[in-house]
Amino acid sequence: MASAFDIEEIYPDEPSVRLPRRQSGAAPQGVVVTLMADYTLRTRAALPSAAIVALLAETGVTSAGARTAISRLARRGVLERSRQGRNSSYRLSPTVATDLSAGGNWILTSTTASAPWDGCWTIVAFSLPQEHGAQRRTLRGQLRWLGFAPLYDGLWVSPYELTPPARSLLAGLASGAVTVFRGRQAEMDAIGQRAPVEAWDIAGIAGRYEEFLRRWTPLASRTDAVDGPAAVRARTEVMDTYRRFPTLDPQLPRELLPAGWPRQAARDLFAAVYDGLADTAERHVRAVVARHAGGAPPADVRAHTTADMLAGVRGDGCGASPA
Repeated sequence: MASAFDIEEIYPDEPSVRLPRRQSGAAPQGVVVTLMADYTLRTRAALPSAAIVALLAETGVTSAGARTAISRLARRGVLERSRQGRNSSYRLSPTVATDLSAGGNWILTSTTASAPWDGCWTIVAFSLPQEHGAQRRTLRGQLRWLGFAPLYDGLWVSPYELTPPARSLLAGLASGAVTVFRGRQAEMDAIGQRAPVEAWDIAGIAGRYEEFLRRWTPLASRTDAVDGPAAVRARTEVMDTYRRFPTLDPQLPRELLPAGWPRQAARDLFAAVYDGLADTAERHVRAVVARHAGGAPPADVRAHTTADMLAGVRGDGCGASPA
């Protein structure tokens, strides 16, 4: 993907602990979080720091960069540190594990087929003084989270109704400066009338899907031929790419989309690659962890799958289990 995103952007709610910022190119903190989630989210297993460094080295992150990333994540409360002699281990904090689980569930449920549409639009109009720039940016960001797009600068649209929590959120962000109403578009003969659906770059979104399909389709049919390090790298990359679609694709009703919209095809392809590589990647991660933990392969290192993403996990204070 060409655009940079924050890891926070994959969550439907504000995370309790601030997670690392996504960057263009290599982002060691983001890779650490993805790796930990992909193989320890259900158990919150603690991995030796040396094992995390070794796994990151296979993705092109230097040893110094990996250790700096781990240290920063620990300071921010994303990872918890434990020591045994001179050796340090890290695991996801309970709050972050919960946030990641919610994010994973949202990634899949947000890219399923959209619900039937009643033909009405929700319109949010707002006016904020120029000096309230930060407030305006926050409001626009939340509107995007809620599936709205700007038809005009201060007029945002969505085909779906606002939920009560969303209404409360908007009221709190811009009290007295927002008007919300819902209705059908009036048919007019005026030349140049702009349809609400034009608030979204439909062709651009389709292009992102097509790029995803071109990149990953060749791998889906040969996941059994991929070795351990390549399987871990591919699962990290396909997750990092696919999880951006909920913020790109507003899940518009079928009536508003071109025929053959590629959302479901991309979802199926993601599952084929992510799940198809799970066993190979898990064996490799276990081997790397065992090598740096003194022997026996750890039983609590388990590859996350799309079924796990849908099921979610719950924290129990010291670990996690399927919900």
